[in-house]
Amino acid sequence: MAKKSGSIMFKCSNCGYTQPRWLGRCPDCGEWNSLEEIIIDKNAVSPAGKGSEQAIKQKPVNLNTIKAQGNSRISTGIEEFDRVLGGGATKCSAVLLGGDPGIGKSTLLLQTLSSISNQTPSTLLYISGEESAAQIKERADRLGLKTDGIQILCTNRLEDSLDAMDALKPSFIIIDSIQTIYSAEAGIIPGTVNQLKYCANEFISWVKERDSVLIMTAHVTKEGSIAGPKSLEHMVDTVISFERNADDIRFLHAQKNRFGSVDEIGIFSMTEKGLIPVQDPSSLFLTKRNALQPAGVVCTPVFEGSRVFLVEIQALTVPAKASISRIYSEKIDSGRVARISAVIEKRCGLVFSDQDLYVNVAGGIKLSESSIDAAIAAALYSARTDLPINSKMCVFGELSLAGEIRPVTKAKQRIKAAETLGFTNSICPEKDTSSIQVLDIKSLIKSVFNK
Repeated sequence: MAKKSGSIMFKCSNCGYTQPRWLGRCPDCGEWNSLEEIIIDKNAVSPAGKGSEQAIKQKPVNLNTIKAQGNSRISTGIEEFDRVLGGGATKCSAVLLGGDPGIGKSTLLLQTLSSISNQTPSTLLYISGEESAAQIKERADRLGLKTDGIQILCTNRLEDSLDAMDALKPSFIIIDSIQTIYSAEAGIIPGTVNQLKYCANEFISWVKERDSVLIMTAHVTKEGSIAGPKSLEHMVDTVISFERNADDIRFLHAQKNRFGSVDEIGIFSMTEKGLIPVQDPSSLFLTKRNALQPAGVVCTPVFEGSRVFLVEIQALTVPAKASISRIYSEKIDSGRVARISAVIEKRCGLVFSDQDLYVNVAGGIKLSESSIDAAIAAALYSARTDLPINSKMCVFGELSLAGEIRPVTKAKQRIKAAETLGFTNSICPEKDTSSIQVLDIKSLIKSVFNK
């Protein structure tokens, strides 16, 4: 009689013997207490990640009996990459890396595998659905990378990838990219919603039962978001975005991280030898000038994770070309710029309603923390009045709708970082020996512009 889908059976964990009732001793191999309850389900997925008609019935356990993983991270050998991951790649985890075409995703991951193979002898697997093995080898030779211990598999079929993973049992797996992998179970066209969810689930299920790390690269849309269903980002443990500015600088930051902070940022420089971590990024976003600092430019210290960067905020105001003024701001939220300009107009009487506002951040880094409010206000005032700001002065603080300059976290570290880079005055709400304390927008304008 055929077994119904969803029926309960008992399977011997020693020999695999199956029968419909529980017994204390297996009739086939004679092992005691080896029969486990399983569910017969044609749609079940086994822990190994492959389709199966049998799935072990899971039961709740007391959380106190669970042992936390120790030494559960694998260092990538690249300091900036480890920083973004939270101290290294966590075992039994899946990472999704998204970025524009040609930004250097494959280069970064190939460098990562080479660095890991130099540290510890282990099996590493690179599955490519976009490039041939010869192309990957040429890149490795061009970058001068050692490829001992790296296994390469060029295929688009999910089944070939899982077979290779079962045979090699690699500790680190790269899928480049998940949009190129397909399975006959979900159709024959790669990149569809069903394919992405099905293939990603198979890969993730495989690594969850082993001390392996999975990194999948992903295509992005023209808006910069990861292509495909949003559920793909929910399925993985870490989502990392790879971005660039107009120069050869690359930014790596986590949008989601179950094992670390999402505030850290990794900075790389693209060279002929690949992606090189920027050793001292503190002054990377400052413009070196021989002449006086122009109007509309102000420097501010910002925290990205555990590091302080000095960045340059630039503002420009011109008469509106239409009846309604517009705000152009790509690296800072335009709503924030509108709010700050409204506060200046209300509290200081400087009109912005007839102006088009342009705000930019030198170096192309995106800023979101509240400490940059005072710097934006100073830059807008400087641009509107054409009064330059002292180049040895930096400004930070949160601006309220009432015109108050509110304190921000880690003010002393910001002041110290500014001093290290040669800034003699810090205009901020913090009272310090090397800072000028301001408590509202009017005192900020008086301190910065002597007005």
